[in-house]
Amino acid sequence: MAIGPSSNSDAYRGLPPRTVTALVEATAAINASLDLNDVLQAVAQTAAVVLRSEASSVLILDQRRNKLVFMAAVGDRGPALIGEEFDADLGIAGRVAKTGKPVVVANVDASGDFFRGIDAKSSFQTRGLIAAPLLYKSEVIGVVEVLNKLGGDSYDDEDLSLLQIFANLAASGAHNATQHESVVRENRGLRATLKVQPAIVGSSSALRQVTDMVNRVAGSNATVLLLGETGTGKEVTARQIHSASPRADKAFIAINCAALPETLLESELFGHEKGAFTGAHADKMGRFEMADGGTLFLDEIGDISPSTQVKLLRVLQEKEFVRVGGTRTIATDVRIVAATNRNLQKAMEDGEFREDLYYRLNVFPIRLPPLRQRKEDIPPLVEHFAKISATELGCPEPDISDEAMALLTGYRWPGNIRELQNIVERAVLLADGGTLGANQLPREIVGEEIVQETARADSSLWGYEKAMIIKALQEAGWNQSKAARALGISRDNLRYRVKKYDIKKDV
Repeated sequence: MAIGPSSNSDAYRGLPPRTVTALVEATAAINASLDLNDVLQAVAQTAAVVLRSEASSVLILDQRRNKLVFMAAVGDRGPALIGEEFDADLGIAGRVAKTGKPVVVANVDASGDFFRGIDAKSSFQTRGLIAAPLLYKSEVIGVVEVLNKLGGDSYDDEDLSLLQIFANLAASGAHNATQHESVVRENRGLRATLKVQPAIVGSSSALRQVTDMVNRVAGSNATVLLLGETGTGKEVTARQIHSASPRADKAFIAINCAALPETLLESELFGHEKGAFTGAHADKMGRFEMADGGTLFLDEIGDISPSTQVKLLRVLQEKEFVRVGGTRTIATDVRIVAATNRNLQKAMEDGEFREDLYYRLNVFPIRLPPLRQRKEDIPPLVEHFAKISATELGCPEPDISDEAMALLTGYRWPGNIRELQNIVERAVLLADGGTLGANQLPREIVGEEIVQETARADSSLWGYEKAMIIKALQEAGWNQSKAARALGISRDNLRYRVKKYDIKKDV
């Protein structure tokens, strides 16, 4: 809600006209923007003018970390303070934040509460100051302070009352800007979350093991490391963990760490400040901020550089980070799900991946099976992707021939589910509403002669299974134990099916 002079007319009575004019202008400046930095800088600038002081600053209370952070400052050394912070229990500002009451200190040398660490950092000498809390609905959200009255005079109770009037005006503007920033961050995160909501399809024993582990870990905040070949559905699994967690109503943000160069990856993860590098024309929110309260999925984590590994480790340990080119520390509350197709243990032994980061990530590992180990899931996956592809391509959903399904089921899928989805999408487009048959499949699948011939001879469901068994036996050199392992069944089960289908070596 906007604030204006009419709502504070009683407070303005008795004030000099120039002071009233300054307060009215300050109100207008505070209401003119929802950018937090702009609002707080207007607060600091006007406070120094109204109180006729050498310097002024606004500190925001970071309740998560119990820190007071300089968000705006004016004066000879003002810019050097931006982003500096100290424990919220320290100093005169700390006392104001704790009690919610303004204070006037005529001579800081005589005050036991004065915290000299900030003067030491900024090379500024504070003589006297007044500080007032920014109160929103009786809650302290920050502190505004002015230092060293011009002309060498001391601050008095009248100055203190004036500053509190000003602080009351500023609190609403600061709260509105903070809420706006929070809503913008949450909206960006939720928009990214809603882009894709894929489902886990299949009921094989290998997939059921994964689902069971997902259900076990989802309710906690434990960091999860997803392991497996490229295309096995790691992002889908990460989304399932998020959807089944208490964070489900917050953002799920994904980033492929291997797709970006080091400098750009750090900007994407942590955000950057305006002017941090060439092309940084404005402040940018990073993925950690967008995912605040939700889940951050770090895909291909094994490919990040040693420098980024160090920064990521700090975030995992301290739950805070600094934007590229910035100084302000930002607290973060995100659940990390990471994924890789690399052998991180070997990379760690080879000195390519930090040991401490590895153990931070490897709290709850889940290994995803390749598609060739869950072939009974292929038919429902084919139907699922055919339906999705038809909708996205704007064409009728095709019938899938028995021959095509047998060929798809018998193929080894080195690219796993991702390869299957791409091939089905292409085949749906080629089928153009007709039957999806062998003619719409690529050469590497149709060229599997054994499966193809068997499928043509028997296109029933038994034909699919018989084709898979013949192919597995051929690839295993007719070693039944090896073929059974490849099919994910017992040797006795395989022997039963070989007898059932009358499969002989000379087929």
